[in-house]
Parts: sequence; structure tokens; C-alpha cells
Amino acid sequence: MLLTATITTTIIIAGTFIYLRYFAKKRLIISTTTSLDETGLLGEIKKAFEEKCPITLNFIPVGTGIAIEQAKRGEMDLTLVHSPTLEKTFLEQGYGVCRKIIAYNFFTIIGPKEDPAGIGQLNVTEALKRIVEYGRTQTRKVWISRGDNSGTHQKEQNLWKIAGYNYTLLSKETWYEGGGGKMGDTLFKAEEFSAYALSDTGTYLKYFKDNRISLQALITEEKVLLNVYSVIAVNPMRYPDINFNDTITFMRFLISNETQQLIENYGKSDYGRSLFYAAVEPLKQNSPQPIVQWIKDYAYFNESECPQEHRCGQEDLYD
Repeated sequence: MLLTATITTTIIIAGTFIYLRYFAKKRLIISTTTSLDETGLLGEIKKAFEEKCPITLNFIPVGTGIAIEQAKRGEMDLTLVHSPTLEKTFLEQGYGVCRKIIAYNFFTIIGPKEDPAGIGQLNVTEALKRIVEYGRTQTRKVWISRGDNSGTHQKEQNLWKIAGYNYTLLSKETWYEGGGGKMGDTLFKAEEFSAYALSDTGTYLKYFKDNRISLQALITEEKVLLNVYSVIAVNPMRYPDINFNDTITFMRFLISNETQQLIENYGKSDYGRSLFYAAVEPLKQNSPQPIVQWIKDYAYFNESECPQEHRCGQEDLYD
């Protein structure tokens, strides 16, 4: 009986290995920002990729800060985010490799159509100063922040700093409301209070065109509002069990002409304009300007999207 049990167990283990190795569909677990998910872009990328490759994509949409923390713990195979400051630390601490910039758009400052703070036609710095002045005269909430260490929240904090404010102190003022949650939740909350907020353009356009909010995009496409999306593989030297080979396959798919065109065209038919812009070819061609230089100034590290020491032998990603 013992011999039979041993043989049976061996057969089961061997059979399971054979199934997983040769028959089971492989998968990638990807932490990512909510803006890519809530716009529907990731769904289109998933569909196109899985039609070509026997690999299932499992996206975990959260704020960029959480997405990177999940990747740091080795819970993800790769991360798709939009905060160059956090991405740089992620690489330098040895958690990530093979960073590749894949897309960009812009953040926008949104607010009620009547624009009570009068920020229309101003630049970002003057607009934020005007919002603070107006907020300090009100007893209601005037600004809604995600407050979640997402890429959008990181950008917001930097914009307040550029405008000359101490964010920690500012965020405690009564007119300022933190903790808006995901981008969609923040938009709904800003709508509820007829307040101002910072949003990525893609999510804003989707919610506005779908008649889920009535807030207007008041400040758009200024250099300081640039929003850059990058994909980074988790370092296989730190976490040997991650699916690194299939990660590279997916990254090559993201930078392919086919997928870059998908990104560029996404939303055009429904919203009259792209929600995101492809970044790979513009960076290769160094055009159009000045946007390409804006991307390099904002999202390059040591004059590179991924310094040599972090490329992990995948030089073909950067040809």
C-alpha cells in the first residue's frame, strides 16, 4: 500500500508538472495605474495580446505608489505606472529592470463651468494660486485630491511645490479635501462638491463624454502637466520565481508598431481625440518637438529612459 501510494503521488506530481509546463496557459500579474484601467485601454491591450500569445494578463489596477510597492514585494511580474520619481527609486534600489516608456498624455485641472476661482486662461502656477485664494474664502470643499500616493497625487504635490506652497500644511486647510480615492472616485467627488481637481486627461475625457461628470477641463497641455507611462519588469535576480521571460514578451508587444498604433488610436472614434499618445516612435525619431524634449526632461534618468545598468541584457528593447 505504501509503495502504491508513493507511485500514485509521483504520478500526480509528474502529471501536474507536465500540465503546467506544456498545457496550462501561462499568466502575467501586472500592477498598474487606475487611469489606464478606467479608460478601458488595458482591456483592449489584453484582448490583442491574448489573441496572439498563450499568456493570460492579470491587471491589478491601483494607485502608482501601491502598484510599485506590490512589485517591490515580488507579488507582480511587472508594473505599468506613471511616476518617474518613484520609478527611478524602484530601479536604483534593485527591484526593477528594463524600464520602457510607452505612452504619454497630459494632466488637466478641472472645475465647474462657472469657474468661481477664475482660473481659465491662466498657467498652472497662477491657477493654483487663484484656487488657494478662493478656497480660503470658502466654508466648503474647493479642491479634491486623490491623496493616495498615486502618480496623479505625486504630480499634484509637485505642482503645489512649484507654485510655492508647503503641501503638508496646505492639505490640512479646510477647503482642501484629501483621500478622493481612485481617479474615477475623485472625479465623482469633485462633481459632488462642484470643486477643482487634477485628473489625467484620459480618465477625464471618458467620464465627461460618457456624461458621468459635467466638470470642465480648464487648464490643459502645459509642460508641467505632462504625464508619462512606463512599463518596468520586476528584477528576476531579486525574485527568481517571477515570470520574467513572458514579461519581456509582453514588453516587446507593448512597444511594437501594432500596439503603439492601438494606443495612439484609442478613443478617437468615441471621444474625437486620442486619450493617450504613443511614445516609442517619437522618442526614436526625436519628434515632435517640443513634446519629446519635455518627455526627456521629465522622465529620463541620466539622459536615458533606462540606464545601461538596469537593462538586464535586453538591449533589443532599446533599438
